[in-house]
Amino acid sequence: MDRKRILIIGAGHVGFYVAADLGRKLRKEIRRGAVEVVVVDPNQHMTYQPFLPEAAAGHISPRHGVISLRRSLKHCTILAGRVTRIDHADRTVTVQPITGPARKVEYDEIVVAPGSVSRTLPIPGLAENGIGFKTMGEAIYLRNHVLARLDIAASTTDEEVRRRALSFVFVGGGFAGIEALAELEDMVRDTLRYYPELEMEQTRWVLVEASQRILPEVGPDMGVYTVRQLLKRGLDIRLNTLLKSCVDGHVVLSDGTEFESDTIVWTAGVKPNPMLRESDLPTGPKGHVVCVPTLQVATEDGTVVPGAWAAGDGAQVPDLTNPGGYCSPSAQHAVRQAHRLSKNLVAVLRGGQPVEYRHKYAGSVASLGLHKGVAHVYNIKLKGILAWFLHRTYHLSRVPGFGRKTRVVADWTLALLTKREIVQLGELQEPHGPFAEASTGEV
Repeated sequence: MDRKRILIIGAGHVGFYVAADLGRKLRKEIRRGAVEVVVVDPNQHMTYQPFLPEAAAGHISPRHGVISLRRSLKHCTILAGRVTRIDHADRTVTVQPITGPARKVEYDEIVVAPGSVSRTLPIPGLAENGIGFKTMGEAIYLRNHVLARLDIAASTTDEEVRRRALSFVFVGGGFAGIEALAELEDMVRDTLRYYPELEMEQTRWVLVEASQRILPEVGPDMGVYTVRQLLKRGLDIRLNTLLKSCVDGHVVLSDGTEFESDTIVWTAGVKPNPMLRESDLPTGPKGHVVCVPTLQVATEDGTVVPGAWAAGDGAQVPDLTNPGGYCSPSAQHAVRQAHRLSKNLVAVLRGGQPVEYRHKYAGSVASLGLHKGVAHVYNIKLKGILAWFLHRTYHLSRVPGFGRKTRVVADWTLALLTKREIVQLGELQEPHGPFAEASTGEV
């Protein structure tokens, strides 16, 4: 190849920020054709995942929680497709475009950042009835689904149908599960003012967590506080409990509890993208790409693999602040690793030496609904509206783009001045349905 090509797999937190940094740092080389930065991702946007609960609850527009790749990465080449195989020995990847035959793409340097997928278990009925919470599409589907359950419950005279519709199960007590549960319960509580047929006491919100604690990232004290607050709101918190089955919406828990539910949300952890198995790069026991602290891919004995870099959820990166441990799969690490990786890659291209990634976990913030939250940052513990304000301030500072920040602030401001939007657009999930019915004469 005449010019040096840097290929980035994935446009999540790592891939997006690496590409943005390289576009700035290598702008002169890109303009004169000496370097090309190629980003491969099946989506044309990056999802700012911390805003998924906000979007599901209606606090921000779904469009404002995603960032256009072509608009933000103007100095990069965007290839819409999915990498199905990495052959680093030949410096090629196999890309399956949105349509058409697969193609081989050559590269000189590769950044492996495909992110993670939901870590599911072989639980009967989960694949058919479970709802994930990792994409904006899933968040908006869940919002529409929950609001639709209220209409079902309000319009039926069958008590069993109503009880099933108003039972909501969330599996997993990490950030995604707790924030989604708390925000949606808060949304339903607000929405039921417009449903004289229903009362909040008729709803059932169940959190199923396999361990003894929730939100371990905010520390045990804040975790206990969160449990107490959720219990005060009438939520059913099941610790040390497993989901055993949910066939046809019949939920069976390991403590013997059984009930019917239309809504089963799965947020019980993540695992590396399965695509990494189709690669000749070294991987660890859980499927992560093995890295040294400089974020270069390496063999198990620490030998660096030339031309290969990785970070984020799909990488096994040693945590230098916790000897023997690895960096957790969090946005906090992903963004910082991305910035360090881009600096190291540019340094190596220019004949310099890479620097080790080191970051002591600063703490975490979590929203528990409007004006409610918990935070444990730099040994400072906050709760209530102060934690909620810190949560919003932190994520506003992290979402990329001044225009995006402005739109999010506008959404929040309008939400404070007006009533919550309670419209559900369930037909978004199956937009062809009404036309198909009309075409067949069925109404």
